[in-house]
Amino acid sequence: MPAARIGVMLVDDHAVVRMGFRLLVDGSPDMSVVAEADSGEEALRRIDEALPDVVVMDISMPGIGGLEAVRRILAKEPAARILVLSAHEDAMHARRVLKAGAAGYLTKRSAAEALLQAIRQVSQGKTFLEPQIAQQLAMQQVSGARDPLDTLSEKEFKVFLALARGQSVQEIATVMSLSPRTVGSHLYSIKQKLGASNSAELALIAMRAGLLTP
Repeated sequence: MPAARIGVMLVDDHAVVRMGFRLLVDGSPDMSVVAEADSGEEALRRIDEALPDVVVMDISMPGIGGLEAVRRILAKEPAARILVLSAHEDAMHARRVLKAGAAGYLTKRSAAEALLQAIRQVSQGKTFLEPQIAQQLAMQQVSGARDPLDTLSEKEFKVFLALARGQSVQEIATVMSLSPRTVGSHLYSIKQKLGASNSAELALIAMRAGLLTP
């Protein structure tokens, strides 16, 4: 009898992106898409019925976002295997998703075959890291330097990125469904932890970390 196909759940808020991934996955002889979701919340609702072998998750989505979705899915289904597929090409995002429990990290600029290879590897209980990201993480580990950004909570990290990209406190409050006062509290904590005094310095820190393009 032929081996069972690897069941894949696609989680991305862009329908066109999911369509492209579906064509790629369903075109492979050893895997197929068993479910799709356009948010972390929907992925949480659907995972019990879909029972995927691998969840391919975008990290930047409205609502709770991919990182929090990884945590909640694993709290609900500890055996879930999650591969994060992200537009972010920096080691910082990779380190955070691995810390949250994801089994792999791949950037969207990777070749199609790399995604299929990553899905296979993660489905076998292994960890997959894009070579360039793995090298960055290894270099940071060898240097032994602790990144101050690691001291930020997940919410603080999201606020930090939004501020570094030039969004106002009011805009961040609206997008994250928080009060401006709460965002202001996060901002104060972020500045204290990073030793920054204004938004320009936060943007510079983000740029040096590879989180922003100059």
